[in-house]
Amino acid sequence: MSKHAQSLITKLCLSLVTIVIFGAPSLRAADPPEQSEGERLKKLEQSVRELQQRNAQLEEEVNQLRQNKEPFAPILTQPEGKAVAGNGNKAVFTAPTPPPVDVHPAGPEYKLTLGGYIQANFEDGAVSAFEGRFGLTALKDRFRLRRARITLTGDFAEQFDFKVEGDFEQSDSAITALKSIDLKTGKTTTVSNSTRTEFSGTDIYINWHGVPEANLRIGQWKAPFGLEQLTPDTQIYTIERSLPTGALTPERQIGAMIWGRPLSNVLPEQKDLVTYYAGVFNGNGRNFNTNDNNEFMYVGRMELQPWKGNFFGQQSFLKLGADYLFSRDETGSNISPALNLKVNSDGSLSSYTLPGPDERHAYSADAWLRLGPFDLIGEYLDENVRSRDHSFSDFEASGEYVQGSFFIVPRTLQAVVKWEHLNPGQVLDDGIESITGGLNWYIHGDYLKVMADYVHTWSDYRQVHPTVGQDSFDEVLLRMQVVF
Repeated sequence: MSKHAQSLITKLCLSLVTIVIFGAPSLRAADPPEQSEGERLKKLEQSVRELQQRNAQLEEEVNQLRQNKEPFAPILTQPEGKAVAGNGNKAVFTAPTPPPVDVHPAGPEYKLTLGGYIQANFEDGAVSAFEGRFGLTALKDRFRLRRARITLTGDFAEQFDFKVEGDFEQSDSAITALKSIDLKTGKTTTVSNSTRTEFSGTDIYINWHGVPEANLRIGQWKAPFGLEQLTPDTQIYTIERSLPTGALTPERQIGAMIWGRPLSNVLPEQKDLVTYYAGVFNGNGRNFNTNDNNEFMYVGRMELQPWKGNFFGQQSFLKLGADYLFSRDETGSNISPALNLKVNSDGSLSSYTLPGPDERHAYSADAWLRLGPFDLIGEYLDENVRSRDHSFSDFEASGEYVQGSFFIVPRTLQAVVKWEHLNPGQVLDDGIESITGGLNWYIHGDYLKVMADYVHTWSDYRQVHPTVGQDSFDEVLLRMQVVF
């Protein structure tokens, strides 16, 4: 309790003592003979009324003091807090009464949010054939725990936010990184984590958002390249991303990035019109702090939203995007960490580990049109890989996809169709194409969703070389998704 409150309570006690000693007839000197009994009772009643008024004033002042918050009120106000609903149906931990030991933040505000999601698949037929997994790299029918992630995010009053996310389940993609270099010969050896099953980090970063026109992010996250790659796993309209996205985008990297919306303060109503990203990364993939050389991967992206409005009372917009990537990599680097790019002898694909140092230039362009229940998305990606010591042949890989979707039942049942094509560019007729048809049932939005896809894939290489094996493949995928 503050000193001011203690002083008020002391005054209240002295007033009570005064009225008892000087107001009660049995405890004070006899009244002058000229005062009647009625006059004495009248004066006593008046004193009691004045004391009651003063007491009410003191109580009001004490209550006001109790309601005032001190500048550094404790974060935890209860020994045991409870989880309540936060942003995006995540749990925000709060607690209202002082614990035995007060804990104070460095700043006046603080928020901590815990969440995550689980995606479980059933895959039957030519499993992942649309990713080039057939023949030498074929997979079997299976139940698959696709992702099981825990996310912790926080905000500080000092204009910082952070994210720590990890996955209990590994994908089918190998992540290869530099292990050692022979200083005499320059020969490198690599290590792959394709068989790992332990917990591993995905997004881990700190972001300064004090200036909306120029945020600064440091840590590990998806390099800003490719619309479908940057769309969250829980919000894509097909169960898996397209083969061009997996083969030609850099996925998660460790580095630093400046990004923002230049019109946030100049034209607040048009702040989403322009968004830019410019990042510098090691280029080795995620969870590897060792860089393969003294050079970095440079990635930039620009997004425009020239139109945003309503179509028959529903949200609608047009978004356009463009990306660029430059990197110089050493021997042994895996330049397709997310999915497959190298063409095998039977036309199937596998991860591309460089046989020599290279220089890469890549770019992409994308568009997304939403008109109420209808979405149309398209993207084109291109990557030019050049050998710096002529140890392998230069090649240019490219790919594209077009995807359309429509809500048959508003916000509940959605139909999706997607066509995709990848040209690895390493041998003649090495293209792979797929058509996907699917249904998405949004039981509770993206938080509880069931998805079903049918994928038909064919290989140009196998059509030209029929002795290698069948050239078309079919697969059925089912998914249950829970976001918490």
